[in-house]
Amino acid sequence: MHELGTVLYVIEQVENVVEENHLSQVGSVTLQIGEVSGIIPQYIEDAWKWAIKESKYLKETELKVEKLDAVTYCEDCKKTYPTVKYAKICPYCGSEHTYLITGNEYIIKEIEAC
Repeated sequence: MHELGTVLYVIEQVENVVEENHLSQVGSVTLQIGEVSGIIPQYIEDAWKWAIKESKYLKETELKVEKLDAVTYCEDCKKTYPTVKYAKICPYCGSEHTYLITGNEYIIKEIEAC
């Protein structure tokens, strides 16, 4: 379960921002998770609830999760398409010369200070 490691990393990064900006508390953290990142949002939320109990600044912090759609680009026809529905083969021209442009990342989008 790599979600726990992901949550611990996010908490560490948020705590660094809190200290650098002399904040005392965080209201919420918004995390964007790519559709094909391999990260399961429910596991992230469960790990978050457990991990924030030990945090100096995040004990009452809400985690907001937004899904980033997976999008693939076709080098032959120059179009994009939804990755999950069509995988590696372009639905427009049938090419396999494609690559993922978004959807496998996770991003700390926003930290709301109280």
